Amino acid sequence: MQRLSEEDPQVIGAYRLLGRIGAGGMGRVYLGRSAGGRTVAVKAVHPHFALDTQFRARFRREVESARKVGGAWTAPVLDADPDAAVPWVATGYVAGPSLTEAVAEVGPLPEAAVRAIGAGLAEALTAVHGLGLVHRDVKPSNVLLALDGPRLIDFGIARATDGTASLTATGVSIGSPGYMAPEQIVGKDVTGAADVFSLGAVLTYAATGEPPFTGDSSAALLYKVVHEEPVLGPALAGELRQLVAACLAKDPTSRPTPAELARGLSGPTGASALIRPGWLPGPLVERVSRQAVELLDLETSALPADHPAPPAFEERARVRSPIPAPPAFEERGPGGGAPEGNGERAGQGQTSSTRKGRGRALVLTIAGVLAIATTAAVVLGLLPGTGGSGRDGAAGRPAASAVPSRQATVLGGFAGTWTGQVVQSDGTPNGTMTSVITDDPQAPYAVRTTYDVLGVIQCHSKAKLTSATTGRITLEESTDGTAGPGCTGQTAAVTYTLAPDGTVAFASDDEKGGKVRATLTRSGR
Repeated sequence: MQRLSEEDPQVIGAYRLLGRIGAGGMGRVYLGRSAGGRTVAVKAVHPHFALDTQFRARFRREVESARKVGGAWTAPVLDADPDAAVPWVATGYVAGPSLTEAVAEVGPLPEAAVRAIGAGLAEALTAVHGLGLVHRDVKPSNVLLALDGPRLIDFGIARATDGTASLTATGVSIGSPGYMAPEQIVGKDVTGAADVFSLGAVLTYAATGEPPFTGDSSAALLYKVVHEEPVLGPALAGELRQLVAACLAKDPTSRPTPAELARGLSGPTGASALIRPGWLPGPLVERVSRQAVELLDLETSALPADHPAPPAFEERARVRSPIPAPPAFEERGPGGGAPEGNGERAGQGQTSSTRKGRGRALVLTIAGVLAIATTAAVVLGLLPGTGGSGRDGAAGRPAASAVPSRQATVLGGFAGTWTGQVVQSDGTPNGTMTSVITDDPQAPYAVRTTYDVLGVIQCHSKAKLTSATTGRITLEESTDGTAGPGCTGQTAAVTYTLAPDGTVAFASDDEKGGKVRATLTRSGR
């Protein structure tokens, strides 16, 4: 787990981010916390995928398919936004290492663990194939090991990259060399049998520490998968070896079904009978335990002073909010009793109250509650009934007038008119830009910008706030009206970063526009 950097978002959708889990060919994966308290893994795709409209359509389709997948041995898809400036998907978080990490740490796993992993994954694939879906990317890094059993992740999501600009010319099938089935490699129809082949390769890796096919290059590796027999090694023996070899048959019709494989590995009792104390080697149990402690520390540690509080973040966190408590606010509601509100928050209106969260005593003062509620509006955008109306949108009661609004809190340091010279990422000059940033809570858009090239071409945009840290805001920019000749008309993620000298560094991910940059100076407010 890595701490978030200044380049990472603090919030994606309705999830406050706690740390970075990792990165891959498709995007970055973050640990997140939902408003209801659920820990999730949030995958944000790389910006260049976000520029591809065909990718967005495929991503939407694959996410909808993945939502249908359930079962004991999968990480469910919980939420997604294919239409966001940077598309993302949230899945259930699994506290445990990947099979890749586990084998790297402790070496080949004992037969009992391999059987448990194989039976669990085979049952997962039985459920997936029963829905008419094919995973297509079963590999060690997509297998996570928790104390209560294995989990198969990334159902179909990687398939959304199939056909993007980087792949259409070559027609490469989605999958990982060495774990792809022969029919995937040669471009034949892919059925659930391809997942069984991949699972056989995964079990070989778990039992021996090596994949069944190796090569010095991708081309050599793929050739071996199609034309040569797998190398299983002496550590894989007996009935387990026979089952794995059957999975790795070149002919898809000769492979067992996932249900047959599950019965062969676990018998009639199923995978759950194999998941008992000690099913994982001791060092992996210790690692999972450490990971759980790290997660608890992330959940309960104080927020950095320069990070906004999460939307609807719960009472279990100690809060050091950048927003000061309203000085004149009293610890009483309109009727003189405890402050009124929704759900549990109504019972938090005592500065000395202490709550227990996962075994730790934590304190949240009323000032923290106000800061959280205010910053929730900051991060999620202008919500109905918040900012400037002077009333509680839920109950129609007067709101505390001293509570800062979304725009004023986050955009106060940016408010004004900013101008500067624009250059493309390759250094080519591209005219000038003028951004008007408002901290008016009633404004539907936080920024409106005019791009001007020699007074001949003018492009106008509007932008909504999507995330913020101290001194840095990220927005979703789109055209403000019909894009004229010379304007890309693209929706892009843009950032404004305050510099120590009082200027603002602007950056855009609009690839068609040249991923422009600019140094802006304030020309008015």
